[in-house]
Amino acid sequence: MKRNPSTNHRFSFCRTYWLVWAVLFQAAVHIDSPRGFTARFMTNVWALFAVVFLAIYTANLAAFMITREEFHEFTGVDDHRLARPFSHKPMFKFGTIPWSHTDSTLARYFKEMHAYMLAFNKSTVAEGIEAVISGEMDAFIYDGTVLDYLVSQDEDCRLLTVGSWYAMTGYGIAFSRNSKYLQMFNKRLLEYRDNGDLERLRRYWMTGTCKPGKEVQKSSDPLALEQFLSAFLLLMMGILLAAVFLFLEYVYFKYIRQHLAKSDDGGTCALFSLSVGKSLTFRGAVYETQDILRHHRCKDPICDTHLWKVKHELDMAKIRIRQLEKDLEAHGIKPTQTKYIDAVEVARPRDMSRNHVVSTEYLPDRFLPTEIYRIPDNNTARTEIAEIETVL
Repeated sequence: MKRNPSTNHRFSFCRTYWLVWAVLFQAAVHIDSPRGFTARFMTNVWALFAVVFLAIYTANLAAFMITREEFHEFTGVDDHRLARPFSHKPMFKFGTIPWSHTDSTLARYFKEMHAYMLAFNKSTVAEGIEAVISGEMDAFIYDGTVLDYLVSQDEDCRLLTVGSWYAMTGYGIAFSRNSKYLQMFNKRLLEYRDNGDLERLRRYWMTGTCKPGKEVQKSSDPLALEQFLSAFLLLMMGILLAAVFLFLEYVYFKYIRQHLAKSDDGGTCALFSLSVGKSLTFRGAVYETQDILRHHRCKDPICDTHLWKVKHELDMAKIRIRQLEKDLEAHGIKPTQTKYIDAVEVARPRDMSRNHVVSTEYLPDRFLPTEIYRIPDNNTARTEIAEIETVL
């Protein structure tokens, strides 16, 4: 983003939107900065809002992209947090169904764990699953195939099977000795396994609404207004302060500046604010008038008519002045020749090799004029003193 140093422009509505877009997205484009105090203050507030807004958005984006583990990653029933439950603080709460095959296996090979989990055992599988969902237990230990089926049937995908299987056991179907159905059953079972019917049946009955391996994938929630509340509060406070500054600026230029210009002869206000000091000087008023004439010309017939009328009255006044001067010369009275400085002369850079401050003290024969816009003729005595300019 680059500032355009041009001073001959009007800060229009389109330029405002261009500045807002460039500041918000940090675009490397040329912009025109406002010159008013209130407009500059509002531009800084918008820039600060853009920084806070982008920081909050980036923080939420980073938080969404970082994967979080929201479950306990156990390696299996032989995990040290389960096999030695008293060695971990806080202790995990887990259980199974008493008098089941899982319970008998744990009682035989993990006596310490079995004794600890007696206080958390549930009578049915449904109670154990509900205890895990409600947070009453941290884990429920049971047959892996049954748990996979129950996890897949959970519509909200709140369950997850973790860890490896401790042991795998098979189930068989008993036939009588020399049964005529044995060979037929084995042949049909091998055919089902070879053509994939067993796998299709397993996927049909063991897969539910929550797909295995996809329960940890979550969609992003839309960003709410509460997440950007601080940035918008900052923007609203800046708008209110800008409105207050705009009102104070209007009051100053409407009622205070003309009275302050009469009392500020030494340029004291310029020590506190260069803008205020510039608004009180004659040179600053000339610059302001030139800017108005350059950028605020008449754009309608009524304004053109009024301007022509004023110019005509000015020309008639000049003709009347020349006629009065001729009448005075006819009566033997020669009017004093007074030289006025026009706007072009005031705007011209000063020659710093000579002095420009004229003293208004009394002289023995006459008193020098005090008007800052009048230059005495060559016959008028005057005393020049050196001008001292300081830069703060």
